[in-house]
Amino acid sequence: MLTRIRNASQAKHQIVKVRATKITEAIAKILLDEGFILDFRQAELADKSKYILISLKYKRNRTKDPIIESIQRVSRPGLRLYTSYAELPSGTSNTRTLILSTSKGLMTSHQARMQKLGGEILCYIW
Repeated sequence: MLTRIRNASQAKHQIVKVRATKITEAIAKILLDEGFILDFRQAELADKSKYILISLKYKRNRTKDPIIESIQRVSRPGLRLYTSYAELPSGTSNTRTLILSTSKGLMTSHQARMQKLGGEILCYIW
């Protein structure tokens, strides 16, 4: 999902289609709440496969630069990366968002810090 969004935003596509799972839906909801995308909705094809259609957001300048400058996957199957809430970045920087998988579901580092939860670091978005 992250690679599809990264490639679509660099190619200046308006909509990107990703396979629907609980994790991709939760990541899309976080991206919407943080203002990185315009909207997302689920769609079902004739063969009963479910997809999420994500509307990407662009800056209103002459070159239409993407809001999502980069997405970097941190934890991967060969090297899982976990952190406690005390080790999470504490700045109020709006330029970088960290998505964590916690025992309470997926959330940003700011939300995890407020609830004093640690977890697996999934990705950085800026």
